[in-house]
Amino acid sequence: MELYNSFAVIIVLAAVFGYINFRFIKLPNTIGVMIISLVGSLGMIGLGKLYPNLFQETLKVIKSLDFYTVLMKIMLSFLLFAGSIHINVKEMRKERTSIITFSTIGVLLSTVIVASLSYFVCHIFGLPISFIYCLLFGALISPTDPIAVLEILKNANIPKSLEMKISGESLFNDGIAVVIFLTILEAMRLGVDKLTFVNVLLLFLREAGGGLLFGFLLGYVAYAALRTIDNYKVEVMITLAVVMGGYMFADYIHISGPLTMVIAGIFIGNKGRRLGMSEVTRDYVDKFWEMVDEALNAMLFLLIGMEMLVINFSTSYLWIGMCAIAIVLVSRYISVSIPIAILKYKSNIEKNAISILTWSGVRGGISVALALSLPYSSESELIVSITYIIVLFSIIVQGLTVGKVVKRLM
Repeated sequence: MELYNSFAVIIVLAAVFGYINFRFIKLPNTIGVMIISLVGSLGMIGLGKLYPNLFQETLKVIKSLDFYTVLMKIMLSFLLFAGSIHINVKEMRKERTSIITFSTIGVLLSTVIVASLSYFVCHIFGLPISFIYCLLFGALISPTDPIAVLEILKNANIPKSLEMKISGESLFNDGIAVVIFLTILEAMRLGVDKLTFVNVLLLFLREAGGGLLFGFLLGYVAYAALRTIDNYKVEVMITLAVVMGGYMFADYIHISGPLTMVIAGIFIGNKGRRLGMSEVTRDYVDKFWEMVDEALNAMLFLLIGMEMLVINFSTSYLWIGMCAIAIVLVSRYISVSIPIAILKYKSNIEKNAISILTWSGVRGGISVALALSLPYSSESELIVSITYIIVLFSIIVQGLTVGKVVKRLM
């Protein structure tokens, strides 16, 4: 009952904040909801001095919500499927080289650069941290968040080819980053000396390769079922079953659930929509997943704002967080510049693509969830705090200005 009550409060607040934003503030819905939630969290901290019991009760509710489980085990499957079902596979094929390069080489480069610079900065501020924790931080902060990116791109008026590069990369690079994150976490648990190249390769093949293969199989089975019937109620239920059952089974057999959802969504959104659905069904499927996407996005960004209540913001953490914002932007710039320098001889690269890709590389809830999944220690507390600072800056500052930046650069 407590879990139900918590979700009821979240949905009510998301609806109220969404109304306030749409009626008065008029920002993009998710960003507006998060800003109102942040202001509410700051207000709650202030009220805590006057009503300490109320503050402690609120804090208890927030702490009882496992952000990692809520996002990575529940919300993410719906959000990734809802985002990928509208991806045009023909357009994606044109940009496949760029998407694959950015989501693999780019993430690896960013992970190493962020880790190295963060290690240096933390020691300058007198907070020594082991390099393996810096690598974990690099892995969790390097992927652009598909949930945040896809929402922001709706209002950015970016050229189609560049939009496909950004959205395609964001859909795939979180799966790759999670594999890198889990590999580093396993190395920390076992000891780096016990982790061999073969172990890393097998983990990658199982997680990433298995996710891609299972996603294709899942999408094909759903498409085969969709084309044999014409009943929009049942067909919407089939897409829902793909998401819930597919993600659960992917997690059970230890393969990448995010990559499974992306591939299944792309398959159903293209071949399934074109050959397996009537016009009426397509309309209902689109509206259903658009509603799911909007509702869960609002809830997620509300939770990001509320997490401020449970995160430690000491003065040193704030300064390191400010430095980390610059580190992440620099690493993003380098990690897209090098692949583009290689790709420009084979692919069409838009004018000022490096600057646009850098500024549109928004970080979001996935980074926060991965940071919160780390075993508690002083080092993990530092990582959680600076991750949160980066995510807030990324969503609010980059998210609200990316459209203007694109207009100025294009």
